[in-house]
Amino acid sequence: MNDLSLHILDVAQNSLTAGAGRVELTVCDSGDIRTLTIADNGCGMGPEMLARVTSPFATTRKTRKVGLGLPLLKMSAEQTGGSLSVESREGQGTAVTATFVLANIDCPPLGDMGGTMQLLVQQSPGVRFIYRRQTGKGEFVLDTDEIRAELDGVPLDHPEVLAFIRQFVNENEKEIVEVHQ
Repeated sequence: MNDLSLHILDVAQNSLTAGAGRVELTVCDSGDIRTLTIADNGCGMGPEMLARVTSPFATTRKTRKVGLGLPLLKMSAEQTGGSLSVESREGQGTAVTATFVLANIDCPPLGDMGGTMQLLVQQSPGVRFIYRRQTGKGEFVLDTDEIRAELDGVPLDHPEVLAFIRQFVNENEKEIVEVHQ
């Protein structure tokens, strides 16, 4: 995957497949480290699956026998000197955290988080998505529950709402972006 937003999209889609009603996405740049966290309240994983979740041959899908999302994210993080951890409890949810060394030449750019959030909301407008973005220059939060409250019945997957979500994230990202983009 060419950028981190595609990794985030892939892991968040796993959350949706796991029945999550809330998905929290956090991207935090602190010093020379970028930390991505994708946490959900989906069905979670048992200890056996959790132990092998970063293997490309571990998947719950019936359509193919490989699952490359987490192994590729792990590889991307480790290539920069970072790491990946996964915490999960059956019936409670899963949290995936990846760290990247921003100064490393192999660190992928963040990418189009506005487009990623737009796609996630379009795919699952009933899910609560919370996107937090933090840098040394500031932070912002997109919370679909807050948007939903302001819309007075207009669905989140309405084209104008989706365009707003993309624009909101991208404009706020530009305001707090640092040298490491």
